[in-house]
Order: sequence, then structure tokens, then C-alpha cells
Amino acid sequence: MNIQRYLAPFSNVDGEELLVAASAAAITFCAIYGVLRLLRRRLCKHDEAGRPDRPAVQLFKETLNRTSMLAVLAISLLVGLKMLELPPIWEDRLGHLWFIVLGFQLVLYLDRAATLGARRYFRNHSENPDSPTTVANTLMVWALKTTVWVIFMLAALSNLGINVSALVASLGIGGIAVALAVQNVLGDLFASLAIAVDKPFEVGDSIAITNVSGTVEHVGLKTTRIRADSGEQIIIGNAELLKNVVRNYKRMQTRRVQFSLRINPATPAALAAKVPDALRAVVERQPDVRADRVHLKSVTQDALEYELVFYILNSSYANFMNAQQAVLLGALEVFSELGVDANAPTRRLLFEKGAEAANETEQPEPRLAARAH
Repeated sequence: MNIQRYLAPFSNVDGEELLVAASAAAITFCAIYGVLRLLRRRLCKHDEAGRPDRPAVQLFKETLNRTSMLAVLAISLLVGLKMLELPPIWEDRLGHLWFIVLGFQLVLYLDRAATLGARRYFRNHSENPDSPTTVANTLMVWALKTTVWVIFMLAALSNLGINVSALVASLGIGGIAVALAVQNVLGDLFASLAIAVDKPFEVGDSIAITNVSGTVEHVGLKTTRIRADSGEQIIIGNAELLKNVVRNYKRMQTRRVQFSLRINPATPAALAAKVPDALRAVVERQPDVRADRVHLKSVTQDALEYELVFYILNSSYANFMNAQQAVLLGALEVFSELGVDANAPTRRLLFEKGAEAANETEQPEPRLAARAH
């Protein structure tokens, strides 16, 4: 590399001009650094004063921390070079450098602002502010950052005199080819976006799909991780997950319980009529339970069947099992107090020998009769 070629424009610069340029660069650096420190100190005093939270002030404070000292130094050097008398070609080069340095620092600010703004937005619209980062937040931040950096890169190339039209067209054709090659990945990506927007479930929800039930641990861009009830972690693609029926148990407000009890069909009608009211009283005694109905559902030669329906007023599975157990034990006590036989009727098989035939060669045929008691 011929260094003298690049240093040739500076060969005619005298020491006084270099001193003025160096002074201008130093003053510029100190001025920018001092302004940044002053702004940060004022913002810190604003926090220490205990004033109400102002999102714009907090966003400005966090964004200001993204200032690159390398960019500040580059700006100071450009200010110093501007004080020198340089050939026209160097004036164009300095213009390109100004655009790149200022644009780079602006992109850093926008990158930080996008992250903080999206985080604050989803925190304010979330039921639990301390919940983990959602897929929607990740996708929004990723999309904003990608857009900002791509625009900056295209603008920088255009400023350098490169025709970006052909580049944009080639990127479009290449994007189509890549989309066809990774269509399964894109399917999972758009499925994660659908989960983020529609919110059929969130992290911490207890869900059940085909042959899988457990708690959602993480919803990613491609897969969802579920901690199964049996303990293992199950990883399933987002697109495949949305193809199935998802049951979200965490969003249950009540649980409907329905089961049947059978008693001996030989129970007298007067005694059988007392059973529904007695069973309903058992249900109504349970805490956090609302009785719906108790009816004699069917009368057959095998049993008298009563159907009980009641609601658990919370979604806890443990409360559901406790209430059902209490109702069943109470039903056994009711049957014992009323003298109701809850056992199934017994059956006996009787074999009767037929009459002897006149012809001794003929064998008698046994007859089978069933009696229920």
C-alpha cells in the first residue's frame, strides 16, 4: 500500500493549520463529552427527586447511554479535518465519512430505542410485568432492528455511489429462493407470530394437545417447549402445535363434574325418591362447589342410575379431586343412612333336568334359566 499517496494532500499543510485542526478536534470532543455528562447528570437528578415515572424521559436516558465514544472521536477528527484546506476529492470523502459516522450513531440510538420501547409496551400491556419476554416482543424487536440496519446499509452504499437498485432486486430474488428452501422454518416462524398475536396460551399455562399435556416453559421462534406432567421436556414445532386442538386449563374459571351412581333395582320407589335430595345436600355442603342437578337418570333391570352434576368454582385440579372424593364418600354415608343397597344384583344359574324321553336311546337336554336377586 502506497501510504504517501494518501498523505500527499497533507504535505502542503503547515504546522499552524495542523495546530488549529487539532485544537478544533480537541474542543469538539470535550464539548460533546461535556454535554453528554451534563445530560446524564440532569437525568439522574430527575430520578433521585422521586418524580413520577415519565416514559419519554426514561427512554431518552437509556438511549443516550448507547452513545459510542468511537463515533464521538470520529466526529471530532472530522471537525478538525474540516479546518484544513484539502483537495476537492477529499472534500467528497469527508462528506461520505460524515454521513457514515452520523448515520451509524443514529442507528445505534434507534436500535436501543426499539428494544426499550417494545419492552415497555409489552410490559405495560401484560398481566404480569415480571413475566418472561414474549415471542411478540422478540419478533417486534428483531423486525425493527433489521429494518433500521438494512436501511442504513443501503443508504450508506448509495451515498458511496453504489447503485443499490440492482442489489435490492437481487436481494428480492434471493429472498424468494431462500423462502422456498426454508418454507418449513418460515411456517414455524409465522406460527410463532400467530401465537404472539392471538395468544392461545402463554408461558406458564397448563395445556393439553394430542397425547401431550403439561406446562408451557418457552415459546420460541420455531419451537415451543412443554414440561410434561410426567417430567420430561417435549419440544414441538409451532406450526405442528397449532394444527392440533389446544386445551388451556389455566384459563378455566370453573370445572364441571358429572358422574353417575347406581343402586339396586329392587329398591322401593319411596326410598329411591329420597336419594336425589340427600345427594344434593351432600354436594351443597362442599366448599367452593355449586350444585347443578341430581336426577334419577334411568331404571333398568340392572340398576337405578342417578346422575350428579355440579361445578367447582375454581380451576384447581386438586380442589376438583377433593370435592369429587368428598361427594362420593358422602354418597356412601347417605346410602348407609337410608338403607339403600348400592351393590349390584347377584345372578344365579339354575340347571333343570328335562323329562325322560320314551326312547331310552335319546339323551335328555338340560335347560338353562337365569334368575336375578
